[in-house]
Order: sequence, then C-alpha cells, then structure tokens
Amino acid sequence: MSELDKWDSFYVIVGSAAGALIGLQFVVMTLIADRPLPRASEAAPVFSTPTIVHFSVVLLLSALLRAPWDSVIAIADVAGLIGLAGAFYVLVTARRMRRQAAYKPDAEDWTFHIGLPFMGYAIFAGSAFAALSDEHDALFMLGGAALLLLFAGIHNAWDAGAYHVLFNRNTRGGDTP
Repeated sequence: MSELDKWDSFYVIVGSAAGALIGLQFVVMTLIADRPLPRASEAAPVFSTPTIVHFSVVLLLSALLRAPWDSVIAIADVAGLIGLAGAFYVLVTARRMRRQAAYKPDAEDWTFHIGLPFMGYAIFAGSAFAALSDEHDALFMLGGAALLLLFAGIHNAWDAGAYHVLFNRNTRGGDTP
C-alpha cells in the first residue's frame, strides 16, 4: 500500500495540529468560563461544540489513516461513514443556528460554520466512491477535506475567542479595543 505511505508526514502534521487545537479550545473555554455571556448555553452547541467535533474528526481521520489497513477500500468505507455522519451533524447545527437567539449569524458565520464543514464532509463521503476507481485521487480528497475542516475550525475558534474577549470587554465596562 505504497500510495498511503506517501501521506505519512501529512497526517502526522494534520493530526498533531488538530489535537493541539482541541487542547487550545479547552483552554480558551476555561478562561472565558468565569465571564459567561447571556444565553451562552444556547449558543455553545451551535458555535463551540461543532468546532471541537471538526477538530476531533480530523484527529480521528489522521489516526485511522496511519493504522495498518490491508486496503484503501476499508479506509474509504470508514471515511464515507464519517462524511455522512458529519454532513448530518452540520445540518443539525444549521437548524440550531437558525433557532438560537443569542447571536445573529452573518454570511461569514454561515460560510465557516455550515458551508465549508458541509463541503468537507461531502468530500469525505465522495472519497469513498473515488477510492473504488482511483485511490490516488481519493487520498487527495481526504487530505483536502481534512484541511478544509481544520482551517474552518481554526477560523471558528479564533472568531469565537475574539468575540468573547472583545464583547465581554466592551459590555462589562473594560477597556475598549
């Protein structure tokens, strides 16, 4: 399975980044926990939890792709299931995003919280079919989808952290940025 071996360094880097970002997200949540925003419990399942899910999926994929599989088809089946489950989760998140009233999402929020993650999970699912005919292309699809989820998660984590820090500072009488 020499084609998969070529991806070794890529998934070590991507998986390490996802794991580190999961830890960093927990640190940020701990730091802002003493200054909760009104209706924060309503917004967390919409804006914070999906970011952890996306980072965790990238970490899971990185670990799975380094396991000693007998064929790419087995990996493709798992990636297809992850893609379908992830796409469903994004649709649930979109419904929660529409229903919550703690924050009015703008086009950027819809793009990075719904559009790009949905695209990433759809690519995961599509890679399962691509692997049947071209494992080289399927592995590029998986790598691209992993990066898409990782970068969307980085954006969302930064956006949420900046919102909490700047919003809390401005609404609680602190210094203005």
